[in-house]
Amino acid sequence: MDDINARGIVLLGCGKMGSAMLAGWLAQGVEPGAVYVIDPNPSDWLRGTGVQINAGIPPAPAVALLAVKPQMMGAALPQLAALGEGETLFISIAAGTTLARLADALGAQCPIIRAMPNTPAAVGAGISAIIGNDQASAQHLGQAKQLLSAIGQVVALQSEDQMDAVTGLSGSGPAYIFHLIEAMAQAGVAQGLAPDLAMQLARATVIGAAKLAEDSPESAATLRENVTSPNGTTAAALAVLMDDTNGLPPLMARAIKAAADRSQELAQ
Repeated sequence: MDDINARGIVLLGCGKMGSAMLAGWLAQGVEPGAVYVIDPNPSDWLRGTGVQINAGIPPAPAVALLAVKPQMMGAALPQLAALGEGETLFISIAAGTTLARLADALGAQCPIIRAMPNTPAAVGAGISAIIGNDQASAQHLGQAKQLLSAIGQVVALQSEDQMDAVTGLSGSGPAYIFHLIEAMAQAGVAQGLAPDLAMQLARATVIGAAKLAEDSPESAATLRENVTSPNGTTAAALAVLMDDTNGLPPLMARAIKAAADRSQELAQ
């Protein structure tokens, strides 16, 4: 973080994701005075961090991170266009905003990295996928990984085309799990449980299973098999969930494809 502390880092947008990243950076040793936040509605939490808010930006910061919604990107990019001289690394977390579009606004000589984090970043348990343009060096990618590791795991993609699939799988994925909790709780109520109890059981089951999947060296398939006795209750449920036509696999395939298709549409 020495380069960032010396030259500064600009954060354009400080909503939930921006705030999660900022909290992680400060915990990693980024000096508050080296952070320049541009946000029209700074939160009370942000005001208490000691970072510089809407107070101008240095001429050549080490990094400028774009954390505004895709719909706001067109209006936001001109604020940073003056930095497009090749000395600043730009990192964008806006879904559907391509490297080419970013380069059109910032300059073809700029090193630019697209990243797709997800909302568990708020508790340091996110995962981000990154891909850079031709101007982004291995050093730039390493810097991006270091910054994004403040909110969870980081993986590198082989091509930008993969970003739509990542958006559909992990970017939007937490919402699928939250809906799974809802659906499990509703099913429990249908079987006679009180709503509060059904929700407590569903939440704890999903959290516990996720923790087991994280900590166990065994594959998800093996973990599933370990709790499935032949002709038992779990096997009866899995016969429904694993149906090739109406089960969870084809449903999830359609859902993730819909999200990936929408990501492609946003890029147009």
